[in-house]
Amino acid sequence: MAAGGRGALRTRGPSGSASAGGKMAALLWRLGRAPCGLRAARTALPAAAAAVWPPRFAAAAPPDPRRPLSFSAAELVRAAPGRLQPYLRLMRLHQPAGTWLLYLPCTWSMALAAPPGALPHWPTMALFGAGAVLMRGAGCTINDMWDRDYDKKVARTASRPLAAGEISTFQSFVFLGGQLSLALCVLLCLNYYSIVLGAASLTLVVSYPLMKRITYWPQLVLGLTFNWGALLGWSAIRGSCDWSVCLPLYLAGVMWTLVYDTIYAHQDKRDDILIGVKSTALHFKEDTKRWLSGFSMAMLVGLCVAGMNCNQTFPYYSAVAAVGAHLAHQIYTLDIDKPEDCWKKFASNRTVGVLLFVGIVLGNLCKRQESKTVQEPLESR
Repeated sequence: MAAGGRGALRTRGPSGSASAGGKMAALLWRLGRAPCGLRAARTALPAAAAAVWPPRFAAAAPPDPRRPLSFSAAELVRAAPGRLQPYLRLMRLHQPAGTWLLYLPCTWSMALAAPPGALPHWPTMALFGAGAVLMRGAGCTINDMWDRDYDKKVARTASRPLAAGEISTFQSFVFLGGQLSLALCVLLCLNYYSIVLGAASLTLVVSYPLMKRITYWPQLVLGLTFNWGALLGWSAIRGSCDWSVCLPLYLAGVMWTLVYDTIYAHQDKRDDILIGVKSTALHFKEDTKRWLSGFSMAMLVGLCVAGMNCNQTFPYYSAVAAVGAHLAHQIYTLDIDKPEDCWKKFASNRTVGVLLFVGIVLGNLCKRQESKTVQEPLESR
């Protein structure tokens, strides 16, 4: 009788739900006969629940303990709520290399503007960091709004949120307004001179995406845009620009951008030819390395002039030499026909910027030591 009851409970009803109910009933019957019902329930109830309720209500699988935790920008974007992810990818939070390249010229300028023997003003640097994230995001949003039809035709950019249809043009426009509003709040924390100077860069930010349609030198316009912080950082610390320092530093940054963004443009040159987009990569063609070498030399000259005009010391010029060596290695080993190598070389330019920043900071600290050695003999007379 008991065996017959168990068999009836297992097979009752042709539907899936009735079958699941039979499993639950059979489970309860077994628990009632088990000598240790609670212990059995611990292991049996989860399996029964999975049979009764649909899979969508089942608990998520626990994370693999063997997989190391990752706090990379891409992982953080993937961990964000689903509705938020397209906007984070629109502002390229998952690809922070561009944000670094926008931020680093600001750090150079702020470090050069620091008093002798002092470290850069960290609160201002943090403020510029927030501004770099917002303005880079705004620039990418504007770029994707202009290029959404082109992006659909290029394999590397077809998955961008606007090109893929994940968000509408109107939604991206509203999002752009939010980013620019927050960036304005950051700008208003600076002095009046810097507010006017920062606002003047907006024309470049908006016009850059159009340049690739009308000239083979859009990278030059990008350089003028991305290195505006070389002017703004100094004025934020000193109240105005010392053009004998800021201008050569700015031009050095522009030359640097021509190097790394020409390398970047070689990733898409085949698609660019098909859709009619212009770039320095298409203009230079096989002479790319020669042009990049010239831009690198011009960058080093600009850095040396800026250093001499603000009395920089040995660590600074050592860093400039290291920057030159890094750029020489990039150019010598670059394969312009391999997109993966172009991306690797492009992304490595963050190291260039950090090297120079460290050299500026150390050089500034040595200024204090040098001034002490000069003053000591005078005081002993």
